[in-house]
Amino acid sequence: MPITLDHTIVPCRDAPASAAFLADLLGRPAPVRFGPFHGVELDNGVTLDFLSTDEPFLVEHYAFLVTEAEFDAIFGRIQACGLSYAADPGMQRRGQINHNDGGRGVYWDDPNGHRLEIITRRYGSGG
Repeated sequence: MPITLDHTIVPCRDAPASAAFLADLLGRPAPVRFGPFHGVELDNGVTLDFLSTDEPFLVEHYAFLVTEAEFDAIFGRIQACGLSYAADPGMQRRGQINHNDGGRGVYWDDPNGHRLEIITRRYGSGG
């Protein structure tokens, strides 16, 4: 059996709201509750399981490989929500997207400060 990532836990302050935020922006089905988790399933079967906590947590980075059409739809929702976005992970090139490896990419933060990213080409894929 090949080794694949099945799920990861995303710490947050409000699991239902945080999961819904991501699902809405990515155009995914509504999150599914499983015990204390609110899961957002991706097309490859990986689930991001949001878990509410009052404890301090590390801010993480989550990157999603999407098609050109999905990029357009997601980026449109980011803009419609009035979210701040940038072409780089340090958020220095605000209001821009990047064209790394001949594709497109953009970064933004979720309500918990996790840095999210969509890209249309894998890094190092050329172009």
